[in-house]
Amino acid sequence: MSQRATTELQADVDADADASADDALDKDEVFDLMSNHRRRYAIHYLKGADSPVPLAELAEQVAAWEHDKEVAEITSAERKTTYTSLQQTHLPRLDRAGVVDFEDGEVELEDRVERLDIYLDIVPENSISWGMYYLGLSAFSLVVLAALWTDLLPTDGVPLLAYPTVLVAMFAVSAGYHAYVNRKYRFGNLERPP
Repeated sequence: MSQRATTELQADVDADADASADDALDKDEVFDLMSNHRRRYAIHYLKGADSPVPLAELAEQVAAWEHDKEVAEITSAERKTTYTSLQQTHLPRLDRAGVVDFEDGEVELEDRVERLDIYLDIVPENSISWGMYYLGLSAFSLVVLAALWTDLLPTDGVPLLAYPTVLVAMFAVSAGYHAYVNRKYRFGNLERPP
């Protein structure tokens, strides 16, 4: 391989590495992007859209959510304030981050928005986090196993693997339910944004 071909190959490899590094959003950037309710509301609305959304339509819905009204009930001042804020601040910020494509008065989500989902688990009010739930389930399992080892649980007439099978089944059912709830409460799947 010639020196020139080697140099061109190395340049291509470096460009690919830069592109994949640019594709990653770090945690601080994700939390900064999601720290503003207008940006969250915009992303939430866009996740339900199948095609690019006109800025005016997006601004109307965001204003309605902000003021807890129906779209038909918002005033022109509320609509204009939200429109201007989205146009001048929030959508350009999301566009620079590669989360949306904002061009010619239309907004569309980019594939990069999927990288935000890992940070957007929504825990319903008056609920415990899944981490705490699994910690409790693990503690219960350890108590059951300790009771088996110390012969505190009856094992006469019970198959040897009955207790461990029940514990594994509890984890499997919990994990299945967790996956279902995560999909249901995923950002963009709710009627109103959180």
